[in-house]
Amino acid sequence: MTNIRRSMLFIPGNNPGMLQSADVFDSDSVIFDLEDSVAIDEKASARILVKELFSSIEMSCERIVRINPYDTPFYASDIEAMRQLDIDMILLPKASVESIKDLDQKLIKTNINIMVLIETALGVEQVFEILNASKRCKGLMLGGEDLCVDLNCIRTKKGDELLYARYRVVNASKALSKFAIDTPYTDTFDEEGLKNDTLFSKSIGFDGKASINPRQVHCINEIFNPTLDEINHAKRVLEAKEMALKEGKGVFSLDGKMVDLPIIKRAEKVIELALKLGLMKGTS
Repeated sequence: MTNIRRSMLFIPGNNPGMLQSADVFDSDSVIFDLEDSVAIDEKASARILVKELFSSIEMSCERIVRINPYDTPFYASDIEAMRQLDIDMILLPKASVESIKDLDQKLIKTNINIMVLIETALGVEQVFEILNASKRCKGLMLGGEDLCVDLNCIRTKKGDELLYARYRVVNASKALSKFAIDTPYTDTFDEEGLKNDTLFSKSIGFDGKASINPRQVHCINEIFNPTLDEINHAKRVLEAKEMALKEGKGVFSLDGKMVDLPIIKRAEKVIELALKLGLMKGTS
């Protein structure tokens, strides 16, 4: 895995057609869902379908399974089934310090990592402690719909009601060097709204965005790709840095602006991502 997570596509665990097509949607990661998209009387059959999928098909995308929450009767059975499979991560809904520690213990002797779903008011306030509760925890996803229910507020397309949560979870994840994935944009027919929401996600530091429909994946990937201008500027920054080093300069400027370490690090990240995505020639 290249650890590129621009897009994460949810696929219902009880939909055989979509499960079979999981690897053709161009999403960096696919989340096989055993929770919200699966009716209570179909939980067991969805678990079986996902198990059969992993035993019969090779997939190049990152493989994640969203299990049912810690306080449900399906939680233990989900883990017991999934820990036997070749998956990359388990997505833990309504994550808390207690639930992530319990999941961590149940995953002993496996190589499965954990991603937490932050979708309660308490989860937002405790996000740093939740992320730091297990070394297996590699990052988080914000769950806007459930969070708004918990907050007793209206979920809007503009998303002002999520501003505090978005900034808080991004800051916590970056403080711990973990990834952050933004909540899905739920109107699957509003491409302009998806574009604006994803641009905002990228602008405040999210590493990627979840999607609930395959038609959203291309837009999300395109926005989280480095732009040509970003790549060219990054190249110029690193070229200027090399020239300054050769000339023995500790400080240098580009286009009349001083270039410091944060700008250099950002340029290096842009080039690294562009190489991994095949957007420029070189060795990643």
